[in-house]
Amino acid sequence: MHVSEYVEHDATGLAGLISTGRVSADEVRQAALRAVEAVNPELNALVGEPFDGPLSYSTEGPFAGVPFLIKDLVLHAEGVPTRAGTRMTGDGIPFPYDTDLMARFRQAGLATLGRTTTPEFGFNASTESVLTGPTRNPWDSSRSPGGSSGGSGAMVAARAVPVAHANDGGGSIRIPAAVNGLVGLKPTRGRTPMGPDFGEALNGAAVEFAVTRTVRDCAALLDAVHGSGVGDKYSAAPPTRPFAAEVGASPGNLTVAFTTEAWSGAPVDPECRRAVEWLAALLEELGHDVIEASPEVDVAIFDRANTRVWFAFLAASVATIAGITGNLPSPDNLEATTLACSEAGTKLTALEMMEADALQNQVTRAVGRWFLDYDVLLTPTLAHATFPLGLLDANDPSLDAKGWYDKIFLHAPFTALFNMTGQPAMSVPVMATADGGPVGAQLVSRFGDEATLIRLAAQLEEARPWARRKPAVCAG
Repeated sequence: MHVSEYVEHDATGLAGLISTGRVSADEVRQAALRAVEAVNPELNALVGEPFDGPLSYSTEGPFAGVPFLIKDLVLHAEGVPTRAGTRMTGDGIPFPYDTDLMARFRQAGLATLGRTTTPEFGFNASTESVLTGPTRNPWDSSRSPGGSSGGSGAMVAARAVPVAHANDGGGSIRIPAAVNGLVGLKPTRGRTPMGPDFGEALNGAAVEFAVTRTVRDCAALLDAVHGSGVGDKYSAAPPTRPFAAEVGASPGNLTVAFTTEAWSGAPVDPECRRAVEWLAALLEELGHDVIEASPEVDVAIFDRANTRVWFAFLAASVATIAGITGNLPSPDNLEATTLACSEAGTKLTALEMMEADALQNQVTRAVGRWFLDYDVLLTPTLAHATFPLGLLDANDPSLDAKGWYDKIFLHAPFTALFNMTGQPAMSVPVMATADGGPVGAQLVSRFGDEATLIRLAAQLEEARPWARRKPAVCAG
């Protein structure tokens, strides 16, 4: 299989070629490795070299033999060292077991070829850690690929692989999807498993899944991996039919609210505003009832809860790594803002964390009530269509913990709310900037209702196809 042919297929297409014998899984893997070799020197999106061979996978799975990459954070495969974007892990920690989702990726037939880059402990909207250096955006290598799943986003956009693992605790699936021109679904809390390492991560804000180029890959992969694991703290109600059946199904007449205003008052770039307004007009043209409206969010309450959750999570992560490796946290092995945030987390009291939980509950119920009147909320994914490398420097010693938090969410003011509420949210690449780069728009639906998002995104993909757009750095 030539790379030029390989890159024209999404995961579903490649799976079909392999299952019908038109091409072998090994031929596809060799094409994928050539694609990786072609783009990674420019993108710097892999941690180390590709594996000597793919990790074992089921040849009976729906994606049997389809090339895949795993983000080097939270999820891990048996015996494969995990570094979590930090020097503190040394050469990496080889856990002696798969996480539950990794096991499901294997069962789905995905052929894992390597690990993708992440910022330190995932606490950045850009992927440029001291450990691995900056990962670059394939549309413009001076720009960020987003974070924290920036390595996965860059490699899927550059067509090295058709799909890659990602996770999302404040926008880390949707942000790379937006700046790389991909589909990025953050599933409902409890839709995919976090075990066995976590009962919950970030007080339930973090969710595991993937980035894809097409809606049909997103839906089919969700079918393959959804459902709670043994002992999971949360469980989302199962869908009434396969998510893949929603692709091409009529979404009906939806009530869609849209806003271009950030709840925090953060400035929003005109290109992001135009993208949302254009998409709102398209949705109306497609027969939906579109209204300019937005939930009211008490930003002070949200931030008080969210900062505590993030700082406590970082403190716990640092303490866990120190316990495993014996490496004590210091400026020699942690970036400046990670050290500041983890130190802030160690100072939080039990009462402050209980209050954070109560404040999360307050925000979640208020937003949930608002969605009783609306099927979907449309917002920009980010405050900018894209942003330069270096804008979000996690090793800036001038920033204290709150200063770093504020800087991240100044540029990503739309995503983290729905981590707190647990609702499904998806970034879709609906429009291009003046210079041809992608602009992402975020679609949000009620808790447990990925089906509506998939139907609507598929309708938009059919009306304004995006999957054939190619970045400047592209395999084949």
